[in-house]
Amino acid sequence: MTQRKDSYGLPNVHEDRLRDLLVRGLAGDAAAYQAFLKDLSGYLRAFLRKRMVRLPEEVEDLVQESLLAVHNQRHTYDPGQPLTAWVHAIAKYKLVDLLRRRACRELLNDPLDDELAVLANSDTNATAARLDLAKLLERLPERQRLPIVCMKLKGMSVVETARLTGMSESAVKVGVHRGLKALAAMIRAHR
Repeated sequence: MTQRKDSYGLPNVHEDRLRDLLVRGLAGDAAAYQAFLKDLSGYLRAFLRKRMVRLPEEVEDLVQESLLAVHNQRHTYDPGQPLTAWVHAIAKYKLVDLLRRRACRELLNDPLDDELAVLANSDTNATAARLDLAKLLERLPERQRLPIVCMKLKGMSVVETARLTGMSESAVKVGVHRGLKALAAMIRAHR
């Protein structure tokens, strides 16, 4: 006899066990609630691994965030509804949040290899390049020039640069990014 599965491929027996543990936990059975969280963490880990093949290092954090959200929202669960559908909705929202955060970080931290390659053409003319770079930097607005000088030329961190310039950390990152792009465009224009 084959086991029936829910719409997510989870055997109904597992669904029933998780739901039973949660309902008992909501009624005050601490051991049942502990067992629910333990079983659910394994289930979430498998669920998220399938969806995060390219981000395996993020799975564990997302499992913890999802478990915390399930815990915080446990009062909203309707025992008459499938538990896994409710859990999947929470986990998917957490996954979307993670992807949004990563997208924002990646926008602020675009790889600048193309722009840096243009700046590092020749070691033989290092002195001339420094003079040329100084002239180009003078053409940048202060909000771009200062972060580049501090971080890229003096090797300071984002936090140190923000303190020194009075800019926010995100403004420092944006300033470096935009400034390097502007410098690269100026160099390409002079070729």
